[in-house]
Amino acid sequence: MDMLRIAIPNKGRLSEKIYDILNCAGMVFPSKDERTLQVTTKDQKYSIIFVRTQDIPMFVENSIADIGFTGFDILTESKSNVEKVMDLDFGNCEMVVAVKEEDSYKTVQELPQEIKVATSFPNIAKEYFERIGKNPKIIEVSGATEITPRLGLSDVVVDITSSGTTLKSNKLRIIDKILKSTAIVIANKNLTEEKKEKTLTLLRALKSVIDAREKKYLMAHVPKKSVEEIRSFLPGLSSPTIMTLAGDEENVVMHVVVDADKVYDSIDRLKRLGGKGILIMTVDQMVK
Repeated sequence: MDMLRIAIPNKGRLSEKIYDILNCAGMVFPSKDERTLQVTTKDQKYSIIFVRTQDIPMFVENSIADIGFTGFDILTESKSNVEKVMDLDFGNCEMVVAVKEEDSYKTVQELPQEIKVATSFPNIAKEYFERIGKNPKIIEVSGATEITPRLGLSDVVVDITSSGTTLKSNKLRIIDKILKSTAIVIANKNLTEEKKEKTLTLLRALKSVIDAREKKYLMAHVPKKSVEEIRSFLPGLSSPTIMTLAGDEENVVMHVVVDADKVYDSIDRLKRLGGKGILIMTVDQMVK
């Protein structure tokens, strides 16, 4: 039996979130710490290797890992010959062009023809500026990109931001956006049929966990006469489940899946319509 090898970031919030989702998807891994480089599930079907986010496309392309979790920005920069198999609904950010607040430039077209660009994404930055007719001098840095204009090292920066707070705190101003990025799953293009099946199984499990995190499971005793009105604002996945109560002819039990961000408004409306004994539970996985 071929073990499916999975590469995930070795540190940071993205690493923790991915590891948590994999565990929630039913992949039972032993506990780890920052020095852990590899773990294997108890059933020996899956193995995780922890590497730098930037290295994951290369690991997958060269069959060191079968699939990997990284960012769309990282994949675009790497130009690796791998297959993107799933977008994940987290790790959202944008790659932007930023200048000093006091600079007069309003658009990238106003920038000088010869331009010094500090970035951790040299391939993307070079292609972008050449595409708009500029002659960029790319200064590759591995961190603290935002400080380079103040030090005179660069005229502009090309960097990733999720809120813009770090740029603002370093007195930089965004003048263009290059691409949007999220966390993604990538796969080697030459997987065996067995590993393709394992990958599809894993992706289905991941989707069920991600979908479930946006939902809550709600149970309540409600008057029969209010069921139709309740259905109008609690439709569930298709329709609520209604069950009878022993010895009670006037009330029923309603089971329904609701959007997590609407659950408390729903409870208020339920109570006004006579709902009682309301229970709210988390949903671990949800297969649509």
